[in-house]
Amino acid sequence: SQSRTDFSLSMAAFAGVVLLGVLPGILVAIALSVANVFRRAWWPHQATLGSRPGVAGFYDVERHPEVGQLPGCTIFRFDAPLIFANARTFRDEVRALAKASPSPAWIIVAAEPLTDVDTTACDMLEDLVTALDRQGVTLVFAEMKGPVKEKARQFGLSTTIHDDRFFPTLEGSVEAGHAQSGLPPRSQS
Repeated sequence: SQSRTDFSLSMAAFAGVVLLGVLPGILVAIALSVANVFRRAWWPHQATLGSRPGVAGFYDVERHPEVGQLPGCTIFRFDAPLIFANARTFRDEVRALAKASPSPAWIIVAAEPLTDVDTTACDMLEDLVTALDRQGVTLVFAEMKGPVKEKARQFGLSTTIHDDRFFPTLEGSVEAGHAQSGLPPRSQS
């Protein structure tokens, strides 16, 4: 968890100061902090979300074993800006979700945590959407921030990923996915 990482960094900084002296110890602490920032950018927290009947909202299925995945669709949350450093991680995880058995008809990216996107990530998304479409899996985005969506459009993403793949809410994207798959609305399932 984050607090364990912070504690480890502070202990390493303390040890660096004790063993190496103040200035070298501070340099070690700075180097470790920068390395931690890069680690979080390259391998951010990711989660598959599900729901529980009678309980509002969507929850990490790994942290909440009582939560079940939704029939016909998978909700994937990626807690970082989608940039060149982690585009491959994102792509590989979405591909793995698409290969699950049974294969989801829709993969919904819970895009609210995506605070930025770059041209490398947009190129990856174009290729990913095309490949998933060939597999019969539709990739959509829910709750993407307006500035991030506009930036993605500036990079040409709108030619491959049309507006009908963006939803203002997770609930709306799930209902659309269920309707597309011929499943009953979530309130009835």
